[in-house]
Amino acid sequence: MQVRLATAVAVCAILATAAPAAAEAPDCPHDREALLALDVVAFDHTLNAGWRPLADVAGCEGVAADLIAEYRKRHEARLRPDQRLGLAWHEAQLRAATGDYARAIPLFEAALPARERNEDRWFYGQATLAFLRGDRARLEAVRAEYARLPKPDWFDKEAERIKAQEGADLAWPMNLHIVDGLIRCFGRPYREAYAGCRAADG
Repeated sequence: MQVRLATAVAVCAILATAAPAAAEAPDCPHDREALLALDVVAFDHTLNAGWRPLADVAGCEGVAADLIAEYRKRHEARLRPDQRLGLAWHEAQLRAATGDYARAIPLFEAALPARERNEDRWFYGQATLAFLRGDRARLEAVRAEYARLPKPDWFDKEAERIKAQEGADLAWPMNLHIVDGLIRCFGRPYREAYAGCRAADG
């Protein structure tokens, strides 16, 4: 659970602060083989490491997504199911940030956990899919049900840990503020809506 929460905070920071993708492909320097050789914690669950610095360069999200795709392929046999889901989810977010919804949607679908195993992520995923498909009615219906999701007993203690380690404030449901941004910014690019349109609105 700790890794999942920390990862959610980190991805939010990347997509919320990165500038809009440049009109021309930027230079995206990275040591591909060294990154692909990392263990999954360093590659996918560590702040300022793995694919994250590359994705934080404006216009390099697609390169970072390709890196994650290759990592998933090379390490498939040794990854736990939850690690496979996490990698697919992050690749999907980066594909969506580039505007490649056609590739992002099936990745999000593949990354969704069973509802009974992780209701927070399930609702968040359903809302994201509704946004990418342009289905506002579905998005608003999911949001209403998501907002009523009972807070689990472990959440407050874990939120305190994240606050102490990363300085991030977490509220329950964890991703409701992102879903609200998807509704507020409906019809705009995913990368803007994910950040609540703050970057676009100044």
